[in-house]
Amino acid sequence: MRNFLWFILVLVLMNSCTQKDNDIIIAISKASGSPASEQYKKWVKEICPEAKVYDLYSLTKDSVKIILEKCDGLVLSGGPDIFPGRYGKIKDTALCTVDLRRDTLEFDAIKKTLARKVPILAICRGEQIFNVAMGGTLITDIPLVLNSKIHQDTTNPNSTHKIYVLQNSLIYKITGKSEALVNTSHHQAVEYLSDLLMASAVAEDGIVEAYEWKYSKNKSYLLAVQWHPERLDKSNPMTECIGKDFINEVRKFNSK
Repeated sequence: MRNFLWFILVLVLMNSCTQKDNDIIIAISKASGSPASEQYKKWVKEICPEAKVYDLYSLTKDSVKIILEKCDGLVLSGGPDIFPGRYGKIKDTALCTVDLRRDTLEFDAIKKTLARKVPILAICRGEQIFNVAMGGTLITDIPLVLNSKIHQDTTNPNSTHKIYVLQNSLIYKITGKSEALVNTSHHQAVEYLSDLLMASAVAEDGIVEAYEWKYSKNKSYLLAVQWHPERLDKSNPMTECIGKDFINEVRKFNSK
């Protein structure tokens, strides 16, 4: 009987260790400080309840390093503007609200996760900073630079606009949609898209709404979107299936 109990205990401990080693870890660049930021973690957990989700912005520098060495997925979330000096437009700083600490954190997170080929989902600011990290530039203020009717009022949380999805792109394969409505809540956007990247969706005014790798072989999974899938109604094709595809890639990475 005693030997049997020891056998059961060993099995439990082995299972516990295996579970710990195989935990799905997802890092979000910022998921705290406001209801909008906290929505990212809620959205990820709804799609992948078993995931351990970490808000990098709230962690110490040493803790961030540990998480980036272990994570199975990175979500670059929305937020304030990137310092325009990062893409050669320091003269436009007055048009922006910046967070220099966050810029540094996210550029470092991008570098480290790309080196490990960790799946990346970039949203809003995340879509913009990834492009900058790859050598691209941004429109510092859409209403000022473009005479665009659909991006004039970005303060209304219920405003939407149409996007056109390129066939054979990753986002088309995920959603099966060539057109969709997404939320309008940005005063900045991609200007010059890095040569490493390819636009996969555009707005009626020509603004890049989504992109992916131009050549994805031997690279991290990457999907970058200008809109906020975490805020859209679940009936919208541009929300839950995007999260599910990312999580599917996270699980594949974790299983390796």
